[in-house]
Amino acid sequence: MHAMLPLLEVSNFPGIRRERLETLQVNLGYKCNQSCVHCHVNAGPTRTEEMDRETVHTVLRYLEASGVRTLDVTGGAPELNLHFRELVERARALGAHVIDRCNLTVLEEPGQEDLAEFLAREDVEIIASLPCYTEELVDRQRGKGVYETSIRALRCLNALGYAVEGSRLALNLVYNPQGASLPPPQEKLEADYKRVLGERFGIRFNRLYTLANMPIARFGSTLISRGQFNAYMKLLQESYREENLGAVMCRTLISVDWQGTVYDCDFNQMLGLPLRIAGRQRVRLADLVGRDLAGNPIVVKDHCFGCTAGQGSSCGGALDG
Repeated sequence: MHAMLPLLEVSNFPGIRRERLETLQVNLGYKCNQSCVHCHVNAGPTRTEEMDRETVHTVLRYLEASGVRTLDVTGGAPELNLHFRELVERARALGAHVIDRCNLTVLEEPGQEDLAEFLAREDVEIIASLPCYTEELVDRQRGKGVYETSIRALRCLNALGYAVEGSRLALNLVYNPQGASLPPPQEKLEADYKRVLGERFGIRFNRLYTLANMPIARFGSTLISRGQFNAYMKLLQESYREENLGAVMCRTLISVDWQGTVYDCDFNQMLGLPLRIAGRQRVRLADLVGRDLAGNPIVVKDHCFGCTAGQGSSCGGALDG
């Protein structure tokens, strides 16, 4: 695995500052039942990092004290964390909206047979990875058999009420490009997904989010190995659009790693670039209880061009639509 940070160190990305905090994004660990080529977390079955129960309780204390209304849970496969269900149940009891970033195939993992029912019962919004609507491209990026399992999982979620008209259960899908290119227009691709998945499998979903691949971790290393890193960085920089700056996720979100350290975003977490507060080298979530982060400068490097290129990209998909 190549080191990414030295290649992103000299940045001319504009300085930006935080606004009012709206979303607490928590990475429960890097263990995953898949090893996707585009993964910026470098997650996989052999990873052992996992948030412990004490840190989960710190997350809940912060959520209650801060009044933040959205808990965005990610990984790896966050559902594989032993404390995932306790976190979801207690966050929902606090009145928080919970998002689970799900790879779909985890719903068929041993011991997770009732996971879909649990998510539906707790009114959890699901943002599910499905990098294409064709079997060939999904299996190429995520592993043989992933497409077929993902389709079964989506049909199961629909049967539980997800994305059904009139239902409060939201099911959104995520698209990633296959390689060193920007995502196509989100609205048109969403229509294609809905047509193909609807006609072939009767599958319904609410929204499609298009995300640019970040030149870090596993994907960044792949770019270097293929001699494409510099060309991809040039594409991101030349596609920069200033109007996307106002909507980047780091303005209203903080990212917490499995040990409780705080970052401006999930990508900075993977690069080891913690949130900066004067006089502190590393800030833990427990240190932020009762503290207002509005106006705090955001740590930026050249990978940030990935969020502002073209139509823009964030945890909620394109920024210009």
